[in-house]
Amino acid sequence: MFPELEKYIAALDSTTAQENFERLAMQAFSFQYMHNHIYHRYCDLLNIDVGMVNYIEDIPFMPVEFFKSHKVICDDMNAEIVFTSSSTTGNVPSSHYVADANIYKRTFMSGFRQFYGEPSELCILGLLPAYLERTGSSLVYMVDELIRQSAHSMSGFFLNDHKELYERICRLEDNGEKYILIGVSFALLDFAEKYNLQIKHGIVMETGGMKGRRKEIVRSELHDILNKSLGVQKVHSEYGMTELLSQAYSQGDGIYRCSNTMKVLARETNDPLSVHKSGSGAINVIDLANIYSCCFIQTSDLGQVFDDGTFTVSGRFDSADVRGCNLMII
Repeated sequence: MFPELEKYIAALDSTTAQENFERLAMQAFSFQYMHNHIYHRYCDLLNIDVGMVNYIEDIPFMPVEFFKSHKVICDDMNAEIVFTSSSTTGNVPSSHYVADANIYKRTFMSGFRQFYGEPSELCILGLLPAYLERTGSSLVYMVDELIRQSAHSMSGFFLNDHKELYERICRLEDNGEKYILIGVSFALLDFAEKYNLQIKHGIVMETGGMKGRRKEIVRSELHDILNKSLGVQKVHSEYGMTELLSQAYSQGDGIYRCSNTMKVLARETNDPLSVHKSGSGAINVIDLANIYSCCFIQTSDLGQVFDDGTFTVSGRFDSADVRGCNLMII
């Protein structure tokens, strides 16, 4: 273990991570090259000269598909919890072996506070039926903790009880209380088809994914339907996946902003080793919270990364499995 590991993990709790992001990323690369045999072998197969990796653009990013075919965890580490992706029939789910669940908890709580403030000041409503119907969902784990931290009497999960959800939203609106409805796309559409609302005090956040339950539609169409039916000006979005412990959020403009432990870069679609801090192409993610698995992930998402570190998602590679979060094409 590198001697700064405890300081590294402590830095994930605050803006220290963002202020020292590149230094921490280089530390993570050195640590994982030495202590993660899957990542080490991947770098060696690419003939990476570790001595020439001086900037984050030089770091090799591991394809996200490795989480389907390999147990990605640092040597001599045991998984405290295993998160698994949802998968359609015939597809192999991803498995993220998480050595320290507390790091995930601290990270997603810090990211949520960064964009939405203290959960204790909000009512949290979770509409995640596809996730609740299976085990191992990192999204359910996150929303469950937000509900606990909220401690609001009306916070909770809703499997298919849309009537109860509607009635709670009406009560929250009547009382002028702040709340967030976090839902998978198909469930939000199902709810919006049954009920019309005029939401003034709440936020609607979609986490993507039709899960084979409904026809895939573009995100702008989804948001337009939700805007009209639920009476919101903007629909927020969460960008996350089983293979990451950090999240990014769009607050209704289609532009995602990373939490302090996460940075997105662009790689050329015809050259997976060509990485840039901004530009169009496929999306690479550095997730500092993945210190015990792999911090450097090539995703299957396509988009654009801007100079200020924000990004958009425009779709996925045609060969990519339809799975996980934010699969829709803009």
